[in-house]
Amino acid sequence: MDDIESQRASIATNDGITISYIRAGAGPDLLFIPGWSQTAVQWRKQLVEFSQNYRVTAVDMRGHGESEKPNYGYRISRLAADIHDIINRLDLRDVTVIAHSMGCSIMWSYWDSFPHDRITKLVLVDQPALMITDPTWEDGIASRLGTLFTPAAMFDYSSKLRSSDGAAVSAALLASMKTPAMSNEDFSWIMKQNLKMPREHAATLLINHATADWRDVLPRITVPTLVIGGSASLAAKSGIEWVASQIPGAKLRIFSENEAGSHFMFWENPSLFNTIVNDFIKR
Repeated sequence: MDDIESQRASIATNDGITISYIRAGAGPDLLFIPGWSQTAVQWRKQLVEFSQNYRVTAVDMRGHGESEKPNYGYRISRLAADIHDIINRLDLRDVTVIAHSMGCSIMWSYWDSFPHDRITKLVLVDQPALMITDPTWEDGIASRLGTLFTPAAMFDYSSKLRSSDGAAVSAALLASMKTPAMSNEDFSWIMKQNLKMPREHAATLLINHATADWRDVLPRITVPTLVIGGSASLAAKSGIEWVASQIPGAKLRIFSENEAGSHFMFWENPSLFNTIVNDFIKR
């Protein structure tokens, strides 16, 4: 099943927005949630393998990929509600969710609003609990939490995304998410996926995503959880380690630089990533 993208269908959310998803295989349910401005098909190296033993579903969030792109709803809470619609309308049960980057924030919002609802395991990939540094913090807090922006830098970046240079600004950010070993062909393809989301919507969503603080949610997660990070990622290892330390019983796996431990480690080292996730699921 090499042509995984052909396995598409769609569903309408409770506010009438058409969400595109990829679904394949049979068996226990796995749900893959991509990050900010990314697409379902970027999980294809996982979908092809895991669909041999599981029923896999990967989602294009609203505004992303092949999903409808309305002029509203670009906040994490709305995306979490969309995931709730998808899980229930597709009747996914005992679901293991594999969430990357902003996808983790979506699942933290989901857990905050719908705790225990059909989710039995979580795999959280490379996302700190918050992204913006509070200028009133004492020294050391930002480093420990792995924040990525000051408030001023975040709003400046979002403004640049909305400008005529939005595509170039996006390319620079994506370049920081990979290792030098990624081929130009792969990077161009990922960039093409990224730009399927209009930059205006991407900027709106990024502000909401970056300003959210999920620290109070993490200790309330009660399902087995695997937290994955990368030593070569733009997301600081310290922040990923902190997330794992706050979730009761969570397992932690940091990809080293030699293991292609970038923000896109699931793309750059799919064999190791898939093995680690499959071992966790089977426990």
